[in-house]
Amino acid sequence: MDKQGLLALFEKYIRKLRVTPEWDIKLELVEDPTWPKTGDFKIDCDDRKAILLLNTVNPKQENLEEVIIHELMHIKMYPLDQVTESLIKNCFEEGSAASRFAYQQFFTALEQTVEELAKCFLLEYGENKEFSYGRCSRGKSFNDLYEGLDSIE
Repeated sequence: MDKQGLLALFEKYIRKLRVTPEWDIKLELVEDPTWPKTGDFKIDCDDRKAILLLNTVNPKQENLEEVIIHELMHIKMYPLDQVTESLIKNCFEEGSAASRFAYQQFFTALEQTVEELAKCFLLEYGENKEFSYGRCSRGKSFNDLYEGLDSIE
């Protein structure tokens, strides 16, 4: 998809998700082939500004519309993200096993929730309703995950 098409999708979803006018947010296309992510954002909470970064040279996902929605969902979830992270920092000793466990569980749940919301939004409003399977294609097969484990039988 060209730059104008991506910008049009970005504008569509900042309105549909009601990100603006509460946030000032802009889209920045990353053209560095070594950048390892497909999407990310930089954020200034105090000023309620954000930059959505989108890898247009070497994306790991096929559907950049889905990535835009996913990253914008992170902006919507940001207050909850910050409260949870603050609770973890205040309840667990930094660097402890409990702290690492809490962070891992939190970030896994956050990513799963954001992705599920993004999929729902994509199916409802998307121009390209095809999900990206880029992460699956680089991961281990189901059988590979269990290789070397003892049978429970």
